[in-house]
Amino acid sequence: MRAGSVVSVTELAVWVSARVPGERRYVLGIAGPPAAGKSTLSQNLAAFITTACGIGAEIAPMDGFHRTSAELDAVGARHRKGEPDTFDVAGFVNRLKLLRESPLGARVGWPIYDRELHDPVPDAITFTDERIAVVEGNYLLLDDPGWAEVRSHLDEVWYLDAEEGVIEQRLTDRHLLGGKTIEQAQSKIADSDMPNARLIAHTRDRAGVVLRATSGSYLICEVR
Repeated sequence: MRAGSVVSVTELAVWVSARVPGERRYVLGIAGPPAAGKSTLSQNLAAFITTACGIGAEIAPMDGFHRTSAELDAVGARHRKGEPDTFDVAGFVNRLKLLRESPLGARVGWPIYDRELHDPVPDAITFTDERIAVVEGNYLLLDDPGWAEVRSHLDEVWYLDAEEGVIEQRLTDRHLLGGKTIEQAQSKIADSDMPNARLIAHTRDRAGVVLRATSGSYLICEVR
């Protein structure tokens, strides 16, 4: 990949597949602000690696490590859900280490976040023989205590960028779909989501590759 080129998901899948080591699972991180399209890229990338390249791949979303609503309610923090300290970062780091170091064939469970339940679901995904794990999440490159350990368990990290206006519109649609009123959505975006997005933007320079979605493909903005 080189800066300035526009590539398809298939081309990205081929590029990742060529980097898989023979002895263990390859773990690719996809970081970026909320609603940048990380989940879509991760799901499509894993699917194309599996079907087009013939290498088993699966996604491992960071959102599965949200603390439960009950835990957040107990400390009056549910309204801040999504901020760095509302995640079980120690659990995330430990499971990430297990995912990368476990021998192929061993079972490794991975949680997901259910947007209807508004809570994590333990071990909803199971890794066994998959040689590539695509880990997507906002804070993979954050240099705060606890989060700073994440990078050492990822082979490489891409940053998926997006303009603030795009992020705000997508977040509005997401919150409305989740049952919030327009006033509640706007308050959540102004008070939590966009401050988080700006915090995440400061981690962009730590990524090996910076991408931006464009007409179904991806513009390679930077390669380090």
